[in-house]
Amino acid sequence: MSDKKLKWGILGAARVNERLLPAIVESSNSQLVAFASRRAGAARATLEKYAPGTVGVACYDDLESLIADDNVEAVYCPMANEEHAEWAFKLIQAGKHVLIEKPMTTQLADIGAIEAAAKAMGVTVMEGFMYRFHPQHAKIKELVDSGLIGDILSCRASFSFLMPPARMYRINRSMANGGGAMWDIGPYAIHALRWAMGLNNSGKNFGPVEPKKVVAYGKLNEHGADVVASGILDFGADTQGRARYGHFDVSFERSRKAEYEIIGDKGWIKCHNMWAYPSDDPVISWEAGGKTETLMLPKANHFNLEIEHFSECVLSGKSPLLTFEDAKGNCKAIESVIAEI
Repeated sequence: MSDKKLKWGILGAARVNERLLPAIVESSNSQLVAFASRRAGAARATLEKYAPGTVGVACYDDLESLIADDNVEAVYCPMANEEHAEWAFKLIQAGKHVLIEKPMTTQLADIGAIEAAAKAMGVTVMEGFMYRFHPQHAKIKELVDSGLIGDILSCRASFSFLMPPARMYRINRSMANGGGAMWDIGPYAIHALRWAMGLNNSGKNFGPVEPKKVVAYGKLNEHGADVVASGILDFGADTQGRARYGHFDVSFERSRKAEYEIIGDKGWIKCHNMWAYPSDDPVISWEAGGKTETLMLPKANHFNLEIEHFSECVLSGKSPLLTFEDAKGNCKAIESVIAEI
């Protein structure tokens, strides 16, 4: 790993900074040098709240000043879903590397345009799915690769939390305008299904696979935002003609849940908490050969690991784990789900 540190800026004082901001400050190969918000004083207040005592950070009350700051090399963009593309283009044109909070955009065409712009400017861009960097998923892949559960035929992903009044801004606009559960927690469910269905038991990971068809249902509020959505992704038959389905369920009306389960023809594996906090003990369980086992893994901070990965990619010229093709596949699947609701 390089001894250099990537100089970061944060564009927007979103709530996710509770986890992401300290991750940049704590990372061994990253340095937070700038923070901007359109709300007067919000950048400074957020910095002092989540990383008290941090010095050397320029705090701006407008976004353009951060973009123009030559000291900033990479930017984390946690703006509203429907604003990601607009600000990503501005950052890329300014020569900044960009980590875009999921979803990368709410329009499939925008991802191709962002990819082309990033290539032209020679910068690294990645969609921010922090969960993929937690070691529990590597362990699950290892178990699948061992042949423990056989051929994967089905997966299910369930994500939910009770929407508190302070977060109602997430559902105050239609799905077409970036609001609702599918653009908020739905990306996790769809991404987990696509990743899991791309695993096999031959010791290789061919990456996410894409659904052939989608069936979905949802409950909309007065703004046209989905507060609940459920459905099935049809991944097509395997080489033996067996059906391969992915089931998802996301909701703002239910208690907190963030789990997925992979079912094969010889057993199943379950990730009990995909949103594991650094203080949580990650737990996975499985059943195979008539025997059920549970494994508690070491604690980890997937936000820190995500930042370290992105910084190392930029500093060493490596390609990031999460690709533009992956982002396109996730966006296309979500668009298909929304079209069905």
